[in-house]
Amino acid sequence: MADPRFSPILLALPSLTPSLALELLPHGLTIHRLFVQADGKTHDIVIGPEDPAGHLVQKYTNTVVGRYSNRLPVTPEPLALSRGGHTSTLAPLANEAPTVSLHGGPEGFDARAWTPLPDIGAAQLFSDAEKQTIAARVPAAVVSVLESPDGDQGFPGALRVEVLVGLVPPNAPPAAGADKPEWLLGSVLLVYRARLIDADKVTPVNLTQHWGFNLDASLQDGTVSVADHRIAMKASHTLELTPDALSAGTLAALEGPHAPLAAPSGTRIGDHPYDNYYLFAPPPAAAMATTARSIAAQPTRLAPAEFSPVTDLLAPVLEQGEAGQPGAEGPQVELQSEKSGLRVAFWSNQPGVQFYTNKFANPEKTARKRIHGGSGAVGDGYGSGFSEYHTSSFTLAALRVHPLLTHIPTALPFLRAHIHNADAAFPSAAAFLEFHAPLAAWLHPSTRPAAVRAASGETNIAGAGAPDDDDTLLAPGELYHNVVRTDVWFRSPDGGL
Repeated sequence: MADPRFSPILLALPSLTPSLALELLPHGLTIHRLFVQADGKTHDIVIGPEDPAGHLVQKYTNTVVGRYSNRLPVTPEPLALSRGGHTSTLAPLANEAPTVSLHGGPEGFDARAWTPLPDIGAAQLFSDAEKQTIAARVPAAVVSVLESPDGDQGFPGALRVEVLVGLVPPNAPPAAGADKPEWLLGSVLLVYRARLIDADKVTPVNLTQHWGFNLDASLQDGTVSVADHRIAMKASHTLELTPDALSAGTLAALEGPHAPLAAPSGTRIGDHPYDNYYLFAPPPAAAMATTARSIAAQPTRLAPAEFSPVTDLLAPVLEQGEAGQPGAEGPQVELQSEKSGLRVAFWSNQPGVQFYTNKFANPEKTARKRIHGGSGAVGDGYGSGFSEYHTSSFTLAALRVHPLLTHIPTALPFLRAHIHNADAAFPSAAAFLEFHAPLAAWLHPSTRPAAVRAASGETNIAGAGAPDDDDTLLAPGELYHNVVRTDVWFRSPDGGL
């Protein structure tokens, strides 16, 4: 009997040949495949194993991660939490290193079996108005649920999480180009909601989809790499890190290989091994005054009085348009390939993004999809270029250690130092783009957007739930709200369409 955790749920836009479809696994709420049909060619634009059960080994590949994305410190004494008159303590469990808890701990949300609701009407964390919007405007959608008990991986408070995964039909005309139009094929909509079940606890919540894109992989015309992809983001700072990749509590200006990412036209990814958190430039003050049009200015946390049956945060998300349209802002991140003609544009209400080029991948312990030219077997994975380090003074065996297996405190800083100094040695198999708040944001107020506004002399007009004030703590009755909309565009590279 098939394991229901790995039985894909197919979502597809209604048409004879869907322009956009995805396979969603209950295990880890994993986007196993993201199909794009364009100009007679089928692309799967996310990397990963061929076999759905391969995600048991190939961790953090297109899964949800949580209760807390990225890294939290593991300290001798529990961390104090306080919000809204409630207090708790947090004792996160180590997994990457003795001092580091990665992506929610050893058994995070990526390792859980989520329950898809047979009827979206049964969702508890979406309003009646939002359910109507989903029914009318998101023809392929599912809401999945996970309940995390009090003490789960050291996190206080029982927590209910609901995630909407949906596909939205294209609602924009072809965009004019220099020589041929660009077509919107549709959008992927991800909405994460969470609320405490316990009435006397405080907990940190910072969810994301840990998905990795390669827009050329299905062409099967050579090395699977995103080096020639272009990426652009509305970043203003990077987060400075300690040697074990925890937040150092300070922001740094964009310099070196980071600066070109914020250029209007972006930059070629190249061979630099990116693994950095980028804080977006705060939304304009005018946008912060309303959530009517701007996705970036939507709240990340709502008080009970701010969320009622008639509240609808989804309709504005679906109405947000490309830059140049009235009342609209451009996306925070864009990734595109001239070779395939594909472009993905991302909007989110999260204050930043972790950009990672898969540099720790071990092709000997992972698998590659057949549509990407792989055999589907373990040992034929997406290469990260480690084999090019044959002249190194340190061993290949050391570099092939995945960070989850790096438990020696002195080894992790050693590996990271050499990896970050070896730009040309690490071809990048994917662009992971993980939208979430800064690491351990409640411990480091100076890393939040409000601090950036204050430093620039701009008035902080955001309310307690807006992205400016996102300390990632959730008190009883409050609603966590994280939204990501991903538009998929295509311009024929060879004169088609």
